[in-house]
Formats: sequence, C-alpha cells, structure tokens
Amino acid sequence: MSVPDWALDAPDRNVYLSNASGVWEIYAWDRASGTHRRVTDRPNGTLHGTLPPDGRWIWWFADTDGDEYGSWVREPFTGLRPGTAAEPALPGVPDGYPAGLDIGRSLAAVGVSSDKGSTLLLHQDGSARVIYEHEQDAGIGALSRDETLLAISHSEHGDSRHPSLRVLSTLDGSTVAEKHDGEAKGLAVLDFSPVAGDQRLLVLHERYGREELLIWDVAEDTEREISLDLPGEVEADWYPDGSALLVVHSYRARNTMHRYDIASGELSTLDTPPGTIGGASVRPDGVVEYGWTAAQQPSVIRSKLTNGTGTVLLEPPGDKAPGSVPMTDAFVPGPGGEVHALISRPPDAPEGPLPTVFSLHGGPHACDQDRFSAYRAVWLDAGFVVVEVNYRGSTGYGSTWRDAIEGRPGLTELDDVAVAHDWAIHSGLSDPGRCVVNGASWGGYLSLLALGTQPDRWAAGIAVVPVADYVAAYDDEMEQLRSFDRALFGGSPDEVPEVYRECSPLTYVDSVRVPVLVLAGENDPRCPIRQVENYLARLADRGIHYEVYNYDAGHGSLVVAETMKQTAIEVHFALRATRNARESF
Repeated sequence: MSVPDWALDAPDRNVYLSNASGVWEIYAWDRASGTHRRVTDRPNGTLHGTLPPDGRWIWWFADTDGDEYGSWVREPFTGLRPGTAAEPALPGVPDGYPAGLDIGRSLAAVGVSSDKGSTLLLHQDGSARVIYEHEQDAGIGALSRDETLLAISHSEHGDSRHPSLRVLSTLDGSTVAEKHDGEAKGLAVLDFSPVAGDQRLLVLHERYGREELLIWDVAEDTEREISLDLPGEVEADWYPDGSALLVVHSYRARNTMHRYDIASGELSTLDTPPGTIGGASVRPDGVVEYGWTAAQQPSVIRSKLTNGTGTVLLEPPGDKAPGSVPMTDAFVPGPGGEVHALISRPPDAPEGPLPTVFSLHGGPHACDQDRFSAYRAVWLDAGFVVVEVNYRGSTGYGSTWRDAIEGRPGLTELDDVAVAHDWAIHSGLSDPGRCVVNGASWGGYLSLLALGTQPDRWAAGIAVVPVADYVAAYDDEMEQLRSFDRALFGGSPDEVPEVYRECSPLTYVDSVRVPVLVLAGENDPRCPIRQVENYLARLADRGIHYEVYNYDAGHGSLVVAETMKQTAIEVHFALRATRNARESF
C-alpha cells in the first residue's frame, strides 16, 4: 500500500495505491465512515491517481496496457452509477505521456510530453489553453494556493538532468520569475506554501554538491537557503500552516525524519526505526503519516501523533508477508571513491563462498536502500547471496557521484560493480564460478553490458526490460528519455555516435560466453522491444544460449501473479546456471 493522499479541503477523503486485489490499483478511503473502495479495475493495473481540493472526484491516468501514453479521467469519489464510466477530466488536452499535474480549486495545470516536445496547459471551465511549449523536456511543478502562479521545470538550456525553474502567471502566461543555477546544477520544485496568499516556493538545489533546500519568495524574488547539519541529502514538505518543514534525510541507504522550524531554524528529530521512509506528509491536524520498511520487515503505513507517539495507520489486508534478513554494509575503495554495497546472506547458509546474484538497480538515478523486498527474499530462500551496489550514478551520495557517469554511462557503473565483485570474492562471501549479474531497466542494461565487457566475472546474466541496442532504443523510446539520453551521453547518436557505440551492449555481444535470460514488455515505451530483438538475434547468430520471456505490458508489470511468474523464471534460470555452469543448458 502507498501512503494515503487526501483532498486539501476535504481531508477525510483519501486515495492510495494497493495490490490487495492482485493488481496495483487506485483505492478510495473515506475516513469519516471508515470505508475503503477499489476505484480502478484494469487488466494491467493503474499507477497514478489523485484528488482535487474539494475531494468530489478521483482522477486517474488511463494508459493502454502499461504503455504510459494516455490521458487523465475522473469519477465521483463516492463511485460510479451503474452503467456509467469514468469521464475525461481535461477535455481539450491531447493524449500523451504525463509531464506533471496539479489541480487547484478553479483550474488545473497539466503537462503532456510527445515526440514534438513538452506542452503545458491550464484547464478551466471546460476548456484548455497552452501556457508553455518547447521542444526540450519540461514539466508542471506546482500551483500557488491562490492559483495565480504556476512553477514549472524546463531544460531550454539543453540539459534535462539539471533543470531550471520558471514561474508563470496563470492569467496570461507571462514570466514572473526565473531561477537558473548554471551548468550541472539542477533545481526541482517541491511545492508552494499551503497558506493562501503565501507565494513562498520550496525548492531543491545542488549548489554545494548535494541536494539541499531553499525557500524562494516569488513575490519578493528573494530566497533563503536552508543549511541543515545532516550528512546526506534531503527532501521536504510543508507543515499545513507554513511555519515548518517535514524533512526526510537520506544517508547511506537509510532515512531519518525531522521537523524544521522556519522562524527559529531549529531542527528536531522525529524518532523512527532504522530503515527506509517513503511518502511522508503532514495532515491538517499536524499528524505525520509515512511509509516505513526495513530489509527484515515488510512495509507498513504509520502515523506519528503530535505528542510524539506513533501507531500503525494502515496495513495490507490478508496474510502478512514473512520477514526476511537484515542487511549489512560494505564500503569498498573504487576508482571514483568509496563504493557502498548492501549485502544480504541467506539465513542458516553453510559457511564458505555461496552463489551470488549481483542485483543492479534501475534509474540510473535511484539507489538501493535498506527496505523489505519480497523479490530479494526469494533469491535468499533459493540460497543466493544478494549484493546490491550503489554505483556511480546513484542518488543519495552527492551530485558528483550521481553525475560521474556523464559521457561514459554504463561502463562507469560497471567499474564500481567490478570492485564490489572483487571484494565479494576475496572476502569469501561469493563463489567466483557462481556469480550472476541481474537487473531491470537501467540495471538490465548494465547486466547485458557486463556480460560483454566483463565476461570472465559471470556465470549467467539476467536482464529485465533492458536497453540492449542503444541506438535503436533512442529511435523508439519516448521523447522524455531521448532528452535524458542527450544530456547523459553528450548529444544524440548522430552527434556523438562513438559514445553510443562504446556504451551499447550490442557492441560487445560477440564477447558474451554465458547463458542469457531476457524479460521484455511488448508495450514498453522506455526500453522498446525492437532493440531487444536486435540483440537476441545477434546472440542467436553466435549460438549463445539465451532464453526470452515477453509479456503483454509495459516497463514492468503491475499484476502480482505476473511478477511472481517472472521472478520464478529468473530464479530457476540462475539455479540451472550456477548448479552446473553450462552443461544444464
């Protein structure tokens, strides 16, 4: 389950995500009556839902079979009448890939991305008007509470990975204020103050090598940087009266939570167990609600009362998932600095080196954290050590670490995976002949690239929804990702062909010597199917054993049974590969 989102003016009306039905769908929760209702019921699930301030409607994004292309629809919070269906929420807004949404009391701001670039619109009184258009990537940030201002992010300077901010007048679309921090220093909109008439905007900046907070008073065009005595990076949200911030701090794959008083500058800690916090926000009565998990304990939605005590707010219905094992940390010297790896060892495993799966996260701008994962637990139950590497490119370790992959993506990350692999072998943790490289999305890309550039390290490779042929992927992927790739690689394949060649798994396919498993979504707009087929055809030409599983969805499945099936396919493949390296195939 996700942390509930509530209507600003009707806080008893809530929506959240849950897979209790076997598919991830939107649910409504009426706190006044205590009733819960499943809102959406679609074969491939629904991932995005929200509420307008009055709570009369539930909005959700309707795509086709997980392809992420579609439009926003709505239905009454109390449910549809028999024989009726959800209606278009924004008549006049074209279909596309979502690029942000903020719903006000009298108007809505919506972003649409297409092959032509980004279009941001205001929808009011049943009609839509364009307020911003550009061929580069842009998105909706936030509406001010009085709905006179709209903050957007844009990359007119050509670097969507380090966006700039602009505040527009909703009356005529004119520019009210700008903020650009220069090359390789991005800005991100968090939210306007929740107080009507207050035009302070909460922003993330990275002027000093990590993500930190500032409050930008748009009306006065003044700003206040908030320097916190915390070693990692932060995100934040407003308290309802605008006097304080709820801060979630990330450091070495774990989170802490704090309250920052704006007037006094005092930072106080809200005690939470060690682990990962997600979706934290403050209710109108000052109660903090948040998701919490740790490697050994499944996630739960908690509330922390104003007196400091806490309670469980929501748990998924039905049988509870069994716990797993705690993680340990390894800090390994690497070519770009200390590499942080998270280690999970099967309980009651025999002493000595064990078969190991190096599970590489996606993103690349994400990170593995101390959180419960049923997927990880299956690998542990199958007898594998699981090593998760927060390679360069990962978030949470500063801007320099995150941006170190620019100009050499994929290969840079694998340099860090290599030192973690060396450490795992030399420490006696992992059996050198039974190491599997595995990942999804960017992690799947890294897995295929590793098989070709590090062939002596791996007994097998598993790539889920990967990039396999980067030039073909660029041609077929959504424009938002093309913009990201141009910023990451230093241009398009036409502009820097040598970089795409050097960093594409297809370039090294002739060096692959071990079995390969690929799982791919037929409707994936991020890692499209054609480029995967190009790679598999080359493997077939060389007679390399490979297995492929295609499924009818997009960039991953929201159907629990499908996820379980795919996990079983992966683990069975790895067991065959590591029990009898190649003869079993």
